[in-house]
Amino acid sequence: MKQTLAAFALCSIALPALADEPVIENATARQSGGGWTFSVTLSHPDTGWDHYADGWRVLDMDGNELGLRVLAHPHEQEQPFTRSLSGVQIPDGTTQVHIQARCLVDGWGQETYVLTLH
Repeated sequence: MKQTLAAFALCSIALPALADEPVIENATARQSGGGWTFSVTLSHPDTGWDHYADGWRVLDMDGNELGLRVLAHPHEQEQPFTRSLSGVQIPDGTTQVHIQARCLVDGWGQETYVLTLH
């Protein structure tokens, strides 16, 4: 009986839900005029206006933000989805950048996507 109660007590403890951060499925970049155009494909279990992937950014390898793409609405029915950002200024000599995604609830993801520029 004691073991049954202990097992029940352990199962009844409310554990925090582990959030799924946005995943960068793919990213591309092309030089366009005086800047760069980035296209980023994200997936995230958007549930509506209260919880969705709300942006991504381009960072140099030192973590400095070079460009930010704000996503203005949830994409519950469109997963994964791709959005672009044009006119990003990349310092001369830069050969790689990080792409980092953000969720409205959980903030910036821990994982980044390293993109080599050609």
